[in-house]
Amino acid sequence: MQDLTALFGILAALAVGVVSPGPSFVMVARTAVCASRREGIAAALGMGAGGVVFAVAALLGLHALLLAVPSLYLVLKLIGGLYLAYLGYRIWASAERPLTIGDLAERPATRSTRALALGFTTQISNPKTAIVYASVFAAFLPGAQSLAFDITLVVLVFLVEAGWYSLVALSLASERPRSVYLRCKTGVDRLAGGVMIALGLKLASSAHQ
Repeated sequence: MQDLTALFGILAALAVGVVSPGPSFVMVARTAVCASRREGIAAALGMGAGGVVFAVAALLGLHALLLAVPSLYLVLKLIGGLYLAYLGYRIWASAERPLTIGDLAERPATRSTRALALGFTTQISNPKTAIVYASVFAAFLPGAQSLAFDITLVVLVFLVEAGWYSLVALSLASERPRSVYLRCKTGVDRLAGGVMIALGLKLASSAHQ
């Protein structure tokens, strides 16, 4: 019963954070709309893989490590923020480059692999997510848990992360959202890029506070 309560508490707390808009949502949404359903799902799986990394780190004592070495968190915020800003700049810089449906069919396997990697790096570049995982796990984990509990928790974390972002990708990869995007590509890309840059710079600047 204690294990079930811990699982429910951790997953409920993480789910609230997952559905909150942020860099990960922006990246998956843009990938699904401007590319394809396949790439959107790949990005969502990358988000799930990133969640697994945070979950394993939290189980191994990430919270204790960050408390013991506060400067590590500051470094993570600086590097992660600059990386998110860089991703935003890339989106902004390509805003005026035309995109045709024909481009989307080229080398689907390679494009999906890139989308998977982009989703993963976007997820793990946000140290605030690491803090959420570390704090939630520290608050809800039982005093002693079994290997089966840990494996179950990691699998469920992947399902929560990948499941939510897959829903986002499936919702935005349909014909209507894509046709709107193709008509308004420059404005949409600049908005998405601007949001990513702002979030990244805000995160990086908070490292000096």
